[in-house]
Amino acid sequence: MTAHQQRLDALIVGAGFAGIYMLHRLRQQGLKAQVIEAGSGVGGTWFWNRYPGARCDIPSIEYSYQFSAALQQEWEWTEKYASQDEILRYAEHVVDRFRLRDGIKLNTRVDAAHFLEEDDAWSVSLSDGGQITARYVVMATGCLSKPNYPSIPGLDVTQIPVYHTARWPHEGVDFSGLNVAMIGTGSSGIQSAPMVAGQADSLTVFQRTPNYSIPAHNAPLDPAYVRDIKARYADYRAENWQRGFGADFNENDQSALEVADEVRREAYEARWAKGGLAFLAAFNDLIFDRQANDTARDFFIEKISARVDDPELAKKLMPDMPIGCKRLCVDTNYYEIYNEPHVRLIDITETPIQQVTDRAVVTDEAECPVDAIILATGFDAMTGAILDMDIRGIAGQSLKQKWRSGPKTYLGLATAGFPNLFMVSGPGSPSVLSNMLPTIEQHVGWIADCIDHMEQHDYRRISVMPEAEEAWAHHVNEVADASIYPSCNSWYLGANVAGKSRVFMPYIGVPPYVAKCEEVVAQGYQGFNLVPTGAGS
Repeated sequence: MTAHQQRLDALIVGAGFAGIYMLHRLRQQGLKAQVIEAGSGVGGTWFWNRYPGARCDIPSIEYSYQFSAALQQEWEWTEKYASQDEILRYAEHVVDRFRLRDGIKLNTRVDAAHFLEEDDAWSVSLSDGGQITARYVVMATGCLSKPNYPSIPGLDVTQIPVYHTARWPHEGVDFSGLNVAMIGTGSSGIQSAPMVAGQADSLTVFQRTPNYSIPAHNAPLDPAYVRDIKARYADYRAENWQRGFGADFNENDQSALEVADEVRREAYEARWAKGGLAFLAAFNDLIFDRQANDTARDFFIEKISARVDDPELAKKLMPDMPIGCKRLCVDTNYYEIYNEPHVRLIDITETPIQQVTDRAVVTDEAECPVDAIILATGFDAMTGAILDMDIRGIAGQSLKQKWRSGPKTYLGLATAGFPNLFMVSGPGSPSVLSNMLPTIEQHVGWIADCIDHMEQHDYRRISVMPEAEEAWAHHVNEVADASIYPSCNSWYLGANVAGKSRVFMPYIGVPPYVAKCEEVVAQGYQGFNLVPTGAGS
């Protein structure tokens, strides 16, 4: 072992909510574990995404850890939807409260992880030249962590300042007196555009595909409501875990097509007035039946029309796709900014961007002089961060090569040919179609219990059986194909990244997924091959 080499029981990649809790669990089990984090602080996506208006789209009372009853009771959220800075403070509080900082190595990237078959361990190479050998590697790299940069001639050499919403300067940016271009109208664009419009002399939004957005109706939390939830937190969490998205969406078990028009309208109006993603649970078939979905889409089109004064401009902001097949956005006064004289929309399907010069964004029709450019172009979701590393499993097989036609996993927890390598919220798990914090805890708990099982029973290797992986991939796609999700080009399928294979990556439905994970364990880790110490490979 060299001076820079280290031997661990487990190495965890990423200090977001998954990595933080994974470290805590493994330490509780008496294992020597360490987190490697590229950033200069903890928090994962909430460390990097500091753009104006950045908020969670799950209510804060639910977007939080539940592994510690004391933590749940002592932490006080201030708003219905927590802001980025409040969520980051929460992550930092958890790290300090459970004394985890000394197990987190910051400002360091994992460049490579190669499986050593003769040792049943992983050799991990770090960006600072360090080498770590670990029996287990846990990828807590996050679903939305690798920024997606558009390929626009001149963008990488322009003298105009360029800011990506996923890599926002920590000191913030003042757009006062500037002419700003924003490229992209996904969630980060919809959240940040009103904030930028409130500062800038002008804001030009370049839109490829319009998105559906519902008002957040964000507000300070009612103390009485918080007291009520905290008095029954355990039951509240258990109730939510039985719901399709794993969140308090107040799911309606009726079909949108089986109720009278006025009843359906009343339900939609009530959901709109409350705001947030729970709109998609207004009826039980909105994400599975196109005709039912059309009733919701018609309602949204009407609402967009009412929020935008110019009828022609309103039409440009109306999506031509089922509601929900791209992630529903949650906004504060997004559509209303287009009623302001200093804000304009350019549809790049009609007038594509040709290039960026040192003074302007140039389209087919005109030059748009700007002083700053904001890229709200999202992420290489689900797989981008993990495939940035050189990961090689049995016989030196590259994960990038294995997943060249799209990712395949078993339960989103592991992938065949890569023993003792786990993923938190990997492709093939509910992940982004769920409340991420409880989902993360479920995954971390499963992984921690699996590692404990191996340690207690003297297993040296666990690997996915290829046939189990194939069967799960088939099931994930079968469930997706019964829904509206694959019906549009979304980042759920990798369609926003040039050259990425189109495969639907999340699993739809928290309760059946959790039941499957529990069944796998009850059947002696069905679908996995466990090799005892001393046995042949």
